[in-house]
Formats: sequence, structure tokens, C-alpha cells
Amino acid sequence: MVRSAQGGGSAQGSGPASGERALAEFGYTQELKRSLGMKDLLIYGLVFMVPTAPFAIYGSVFNESKGMVALTYAIGCVAMIFTAFSYRSMSRAFPVAGSVYAYAGRGLGAPAGFLAGWAILLDYLLIPTLLYVTGAAALGSVVPGVPQWVWVVIFVAVNTVVNLAGIKLFAMANTVFLIGEALVLALFIVLGVIAVARGVNGAHWSWDPLYNPDQFHVSFVFGAISVAALSFLGFDAISTLAEEVKGGSKMVGRATVLSLLMVAGLFVVQTFLAGLLLPGKTHFAGDTATNDAFYTVARLVGGTWFKVVVALTVALSAALANSLAAQAATSRLLFSMARDGQLPKFLAHVDPRRKVPQRAVLLVGAVSLILGVFFVGQVGLLSSLVNFGALFSFLMLHVTVGVYYLVKKRQRTYGVHLAVPLIGFAIIAYVLWNADAKAQIGGLIWLAIGVVVVLVRKFTGRPVELTQPQ
Repeated sequence: MVRSAQGGGSAQGSGPASGERALAEFGYTQELKRSLGMKDLLIYGLVFMVPTAPFAIYGSVFNESKGMVALTYAIGCVAMIFTAFSYRSMSRAFPVAGSVYAYAGRGLGAPAGFLAGWAILLDYLLIPTLLYVTGAAALGSVVPGVPQWVWVVIFVAVNTVVNLAGIKLFAMANTVFLIGEALVLALFIVLGVIAVARGVNGAHWSWDPLYNPDQFHVSFVFGAISVAALSFLGFDAISTLAEEVKGGSKMVGRATVLSLLMVAGLFVVQTFLAGLLLPGKTHFAGDTATNDAFYTVARLVGGTWFKVVVALTVALSAALANSLAAQAATSRLLFSMARDGQLPKFLAHVDPRRKVPQRAVLLVGAVSLILGVFFVGQVGLLSSLVNFGALFSFLMLHVTVGVYYLVKKRQRTYGVHLAVPLIGFAIIAYVLWNADAKAQIGGLIWLAIGVVVVLVRKFTGRPVELTQPQ
């Protein structure tokens, strides 16, 4: 068996057979269907992060950054790239589904892996719910006669059917959604350039949206990291598809880093143009003006019809495209943990014909439906809870990289396996320390429950264990 040059247990090669050999080293058999290539992974990552994400939160980021939204996203990309590199390192060592759960479990120990998986499970379980509620709220403003809970039911039903149909249809749906978002974004860029050239709303070419010396302060950098880091969450979910990739183990890591860079470039371009159309403005007054900030810009560049198009794009990209990807990631995490006996075994069932974790997909759909209907109209409360799990699991990921490569493997790669995770850990720790108080309290309660589960398993003779590569 050929070992990875990174020191992990992955067989090298570029076909499905090499992936099956890599799984065999961990005691697993190939159950999911390997049919995804680099293009599919990039599309999945982009859809999860949403290329048009700034449309929905532009006003709040604008106020936080005093108009330098483009700079905010540029700094956010630099901040998160360290975490992306850590994911790349661990995905090469452990090419299995489960993401940070599998990495921490084999790099630090099974109990640590369970806590990392338990932490990010909070994020993954709530993200689809948040997206459904956000999309329902957006469509509620366009079609007020339809109760928002009806939209939630429709969104959950559509995404669950697509996820159950198989990974090929899932990949095709992601491609369609991404093309739709790309067309709207391209139209905005073209109309935006024309509007700036014509001086609409006093617009003129300048570097102010990227760097305005009159408004910039060092403290802005740290504030920007807190805001923008959360906007990039989703690139990590690519690793949950590791057992459905038909290329070598390096493909997941490459797609993780590349998708982050690509979406960051799109964020910077669209927010730079939007900023040019608001010359001299550094703040939106009032919640309504802040929430409608990007829609205001859309009306400036294309009129009322384009404002409606942008609003519909926000609704559908969240409630269908993004939540479709989130449901897939969550079901793979549940499948991976259940396969190892850390969650009920019935969640490890794979449909023999479609090769998808059928029961895990259905459970995520059911949870999203119940929570979505219950939390309709409560976007703020859900938002405060979503990010804690992902950020905490990122901290464990960075620790895992250092311990696994420098201590266990005794490698002397101090740059990529010491400096990179140290910087990444510091950035994520800062963001987590400054997170919303509700998120911190809710997240700590969730982690405490996870600790209790580990202790109960230990004292009842069912210790948390994971197989190691042979």
C-alpha cells in the first residue's frame, strides 16, 4: 500500500480504485458513489459560500467598515486562507468523509474527534434551517399573501428530493444554481461599470471602497476579520465529500483553497463597484436602509426590475442552492459519525441503488422542516447560534495539524504545519472571543452536552474509538 507523501494513510492515484484502497486502510468499504471531479467540488464550494452573499448583508458590513466593504472581504480572505491550508493538510492525510471530525479523531484522539464533530454538527444542523427561514422571509416580502412557513415546506421538500436522487443530480443542480447566480452577478457588474462611467448618483472611479485613508484605522482590520470571516464559512464542507471524489486525495484540499480564493475575488469585485455608486457615504441610518442597502444600489444601476431580480436571487440562492449544499454536508457528517458508532447506527445506512446516505438526508430534512417552521421570522436568533460550532471546530483543526505532523509524524515542516495553524488558530480564537454572547452561551451548552455524551460512553464501557490507517 502506497502512503501519502504528506504522512497520512491515503493511497495515491487518480481513479476510484485508489480512493477505495485509501478507505480500506481505515477499515471502511466504499459505499458512496465516486463521481465528483475538481469542477464539481469547486461548484459545490462556491454554491455553499454563495457568490452573491454580499447582496444580503452589504448594509451591515458597510456600516461596520465605514464603506470599505471590498477591503473587509479582502482581509477576511487572508484571515481564512490559513484555515483552508490546514484543511488541505488534513484532507491529504485522511481522505475520508467526516471533515474535522475524522481529522481531529485520528490526529488528536477519538474523544477530541467526537467533540469536533459534535461542535460542527451544531453549525451544520442549523445552517439549512437559517437558510430556509431567510429565503422564506425574502419571498414573503415579494409575495406577502403566502405564509412564510409554506415556503419553508416547499424548500425542504425540493432539496430533500434532490439530495436523495443521487450525487450526480445533486452536482447538476449545483451547476444550475451557480450559473443562475453567476448570470445575475455578471449583469450587476456590467450595469455597475456602465453606471459608474456615466456618473450615476455622483459615482466616479476611485480606490475608496478598497482603501479610504480618511476612514481607515488599525482597529478596522480586526473588526473586518470578525465580520468577513463568518461570510466565508462553507469552504470547509468540501471535505465532507471526500468519499465521493473520483480523483486523488489531493483534490479535496486544492478545491478547498481554490474555491475560497475564487469567491473572495467575486466578493471584492461586486462590493467595490457597489461602493463606487455610494460616493462619500460611510453609514446607512436605520435598520430598513441597512437591510435594503444592496437593493438600493441594484435600483441605481438597473432600475426597479433589477432590484426585484437581486431580491429573488438572494432568496433562491439561500433557500435552495446554499441549503441544498448544506443538507448534503450535514448528512455526510452524520453518516461518518454513525458509521464509527458515535451516533445511532441507522444513520450510516446507504441506499444501495443511489449510493447516498438516505436516512441521514431524511433526518436533516425533517429537522430543518420542524425548526424552520418553528423559527419562521427569527433570523437573528438563528444567526447568533450558527457560527459557534464551525469556529470551535476550526480551532481543533489547527491544533490537530500541529500535533499530527510535528509530534506524531515527527516531520520538520514548521512553515505549513506550525506557522500556518498558529496564525489560523489566533485569528479564529479572536473571532470566537468576540462572537455574539448568545452564540457563546448556546455553543458552550451544546459542547457541554457533547462532553457528557463522551463521559457516559466511557463509563458504560462504550469508549469513543476510531480505526487508524494500517
